[in-house]
Amino acid sequence: MSVKLQMKRERVKPMIRLIIPFIIFLSFSQPLFANRLLIPMDEKQSNHLKSYGIAYWILKDYGVEIDWLLNYRGGSFMVPFQQAFAREMTVRGVSFEVISEADAAGILGEVTAPDVNMDAVKLQKPPRIAVYTPKTKQPWDDAVTLVMTYAEIPYDKIFDDEVLEDKLPEYDWLHLHHEDFTGQFGKFIHFKDFPWYREQKRVAEEIAAKHGFSKVSQLKLAVVKKIAEFVSGGGYMFAMCNATDTFDVSLAAEGLDIVESVYDGDPADQSANQKLNYKSTLAFTDFQVVIPAYEIEFSNIDNQPEERGLHENNDFFTLFQFSAKWDPIPTMLTQNHTTLIKGFLGQTTAFKSRYIKPEVVILAENKAVSEARYIHSTFGRGFFTFYGGHDPEDYQHKVGEEPTDLNLHPNSAGYRLILNNILFPAAKKKKLKT
Repeated sequence: MSVKLQMKRERVKPMIRLIIPFIIFLSFSQPLFANRLLIPMDEKQSNHLKSYGIAYWILKDYGVEIDWLLNYRGGSFMVPFQQAFAREMTVRGVSFEVISEADAAGILGEVTAPDVNMDAVKLQKPPRIAVYTPKTKQPWDDAVTLVMTYAEIPYDKIFDDEVLEDKLPEYDWLHLHHEDFTGQFGKFIHFKDFPWYREQKRVAEEIAAKHGFSKVSQLKLAVVKKIAEFVSGGGYMFAMCNATDTFDVSLAAEGLDIVESVYDGDPADQSANQKLNYKSTLAFTDFQVVIPAYEIEFSNIDNQPEERGLHENNDFFTLFQFSAKWDPIPTMLTQNHTTLIKGFLGQTTAFKSRYIKPEVVILAENKAVSEARYIHSTFGRGFFTFYGGHDPEDYQHKVGEEPTDLNLHPNSAGYRLILNNILFPAAKKKKLKT
C-alpha cells in the first residue's frame, strides 16, 4: 500500500466516526424531537368521527392516557408519540400533527391558563359499552350503533333479559335508542299488518310472559326501573329519539294504565293524567301523556313539527358555551368544530323547555321555538344525557329506509355529540362547580 493511500484512509476514519453517530441520530430524531401526536378536531380534521375511535383504541389496546384539550381547536386530543399510533391514524384517514415535547408543553400551558376558556382532562380508561336493542331486526337504523361501528368502537348488545337478569353492572355506559318504554310498540298501530311489527309484538309479549308480566307495559316499566337503578348507582346512560320521553313517561305512570286496548287488550285509564307522579322521573316534569292509540306521540314533552313551524332548510340548534374549568362535564359533551348544528327529526324530536326539570342542564337549544335538543344531568351517583331526534344526517328518516352511510359524513357535527358521550366516561372527573 502506498504512503499516499494510507494517509487518505487515516484522514477518512475520523470522518466516518463522525458520520455514523449522525446517521444514528437522524434515525431516531423524529421520536426524540417530536414526542407528541396532536389530533386536531377543528376544520383541519379530515375525519372527526374516526378520531374518537382512535382515542378509544389507544385507551383500550395500549392503556395510554390521552389529553382531551377542551375548547382547543374543536376539542383536540394529544397523545405520546408512537409509530403504531401514527400508522393507525394514517390507515383510518385521521389527520394528525407531530409536535415536539416543547410544543406540547406550550399547548398545555395555554389551555390551563386561568384567563382562557380552555382546559385539559385526562382520558384514562375506555368505558365498557352496552346498547339496549332487540335481538330481532328493526326496520330503522340506530345512529349510535352506526357511528360506533363506523368509528370502530366495540360494544355489546343487550335487551330486556339481560337488564332483568342484572347484567347492567358489567358495563359503564348504556345506550337507549328508538325504544318505546310505555309498552305501545312505538304506537305504530298503522303498521300492524307488517311482518316486522307482528314479530316485534310477539317477541315483546313472550319476554313479558317469561318474566311473569301480563302486559308488555309492565315489563318495560321493570326494565326502566332497573336502568334508573344502574344510573343512580354510578352508571352513564345516553338516550335518543323516543327512548328519552318514554323513559320518564313510564316512570311517571307507574301503577296507571295509559295503554289502549289495541295494544294490550284492555282500555286505558282516561283520568291517568291527573295521577302522574313526577318525583321518580329523570329529566321531565308536569307533562301530560297522549293516550289515544292512533296519535303517534307519547306525551306533550315532544315539540311536534306543526308546533315548531320549521323545515329542513331552517332547522338548526345552537350549542351552549360552558366554562371548561368550572363546568368540565357539559364542556366535554359539547366539544365540536361548530356551535350551530343542523336539526333532524325523530319520533321524539325536541323537548319543550317548560317541561324540563330545573336541575337539568340544557346543552343545546333552539330558542326561537322554545325547545331543547340536548340535555344532561346527574341522577344519584351517575349521569344521563338525552338527545332529541333520530339520525343527525337524515332529516326525516322513514321506516324501511337504508341506513345512513357515514363514509359520506365523516365530519358530522351532529354525530360528534354522540361520540362525546362515549368518551366522557373515560375522563378523570373534576367536580362540577356550578
